[in-house]
Amino acid sequence: MNWIEIALRVDGEAAEAVADLLQRYGHQGVSIEQSDIPAEEWDEDDARPARHLTVRAYIPDDSRAEQARLQLETALGHMSLLYPMPRPEYQVVKDEEWAEAWKTHYHPVRIGKRLLIRPQWVEEKGRPDDVVVALDPGMAFGTGTHPTTQLCLQALEELIQPGARALDLGCGSGILAIAAAKLGVHQVVALDIDPVAVSAAQTNVEANNVADRITVQEGSLENVVTSARRFDFLMVNILAKVIIQMCDQHLGDVVRPGGIGIFSGIIEDQAADVETALHRAGLEPYTRRQEGDWVLIEARRPH
Repeated sequence: MNWIEIALRVDGEAAEAVADLLQRYGHQGVSIEQSDIPAEEWDEDDARPARHLTVRAYIPDDSRAEQARLQLETALGHMSLLYPMPRPEYQVVKDEEWAEAWKTHYHPVRIGKRLLIRPQWVEEKGRPDDVVVALDPGMAFGTGTHPTTQLCLQALEELIQPGARALDLGCGSGILAIAAAKLGVHQVVALDIDPVAVSAAQTNVEANNVADRITVQEGSLENVVTSARRFDFLMVNILAKVIIQMCDQHLGDVVRPGGIGIFSGIIEDQAADVETALHRAGLEPYTRRQEGDWVLIEARRPH
């Protein structure tokens, strides 16, 4: 069986909505890539922020494909009434190639002062003091190319205290958990409700030689809240609406007094609502980081 690749080139404000839509049709999730950074700038400190993102998904090229395509374009038409949407681009990918197709768009990226995120299949030694995270995310979210992930990595580099215990909720590929461990966190619990993500994260943890400090599990916030586990550092890179829901499910309780949480996957006009929800959960937002339309919120649990 062959596969149909669906790709839309959008700005940061539309990327979340398009990814959420494609998630309904795509096999094992979607990928989001920066689409306008020149190749010669992939490994430079002063690389320009991407103005556009490419959202991709794959559907089986079978009898259901035309119906899925019609439903997708109808939904995009409705979305265009609120915000301009591009027409999707389609191409057929052979069965033996589809799982590898997205890899041609994934390259090493330098984040912050020392973090270098690279695909496992690309050799990139980096600088002597680099903290290198090698990833094969498979179909799990988290390659380091999306602004929400980059904001988290920048925050980790600045905020992590050696010896801390951290929780990564919605760990995806494991990129944040691995970076936290390599930056000095003593123990990380990485949770995701998607078994595909859990498998990818475990593989990446082992490939980065940090399995002694990271526990990857299939699970959700409920598994932590109902246990005695509490953390110095919390990482949540999901979606604004999910973060708000978690706040009403005692999200703040998993952070120790004096601990810090970083919350990403938030569009600028959603940030105030997320901060209000964090206050309800007993956390005090104290600063924002921003890249384009995307915002990360840092919050602290009072002593």
